[in-house]
Amino acid sequence: MATIAPVRPLAAVVLTTLLAAGCGAAVTQLAGPPPAGPPPASTVPAQTTAGPAGTDPPTAAALLRIAQVFNNDYDNGNFGAVYDRWDARSQAIIPRAEYLRRHALCAPATHSVAQVEGATRGHGGAWLVSYRIDSSSLVDTWFYAGHRWVFDIALSNPGAARNYRLPFARYAAAVGCTTH
Repeated sequence: MATIAPVRPLAAVVLTTLLAAGCGAAVTQLAGPPPAGPPPASTVPAQTTAGPAGTDPPTAAALLRIAQVFNNDYDNGNFGAVYDRWDARSQAIIPRAEYLRRHALCAPATHSVAQVEGATRGHGGAWLVSYRIDSSSLVDTWFYAGHRWVFDIALSNPGAARNYRLPFARYAAAVGCTTH
């Protein structure tokens, strides 16, 4: 994840990475029972909020709502909210302030909207959230950890994770940013 839309920056990077490198995943085991299967897409509200004390319900329906809000946040440039949904391993790749700085300096022009379509249980506690941007189908990896749904950037978009580890000038060149 997670989680490209309007053609969103993250989704564009994900799509490019998937096309260039394909995806693979190693996942960690999570405690607790797995969530129930996803509801029909037509029953998924456009937005959601965390439950009491910042917790999320451990259900597929909650994951679908949260993933759509996550994608909407990315599409609308709300990168702080996006970063805050990353799992700890993903946040260890790049500090929040640097992530926000990079997106402020190299904001991708996007014109497409991501539409979350479904979620399926993966291996080792992972949940795979499928979404569509224009005619491209993509998949993000999410986990339920610490009473919250969290996005895994390394599994969802290994290319973006690699780019975030680069010094800024190399990152900017890799993502096609010329205003830095």
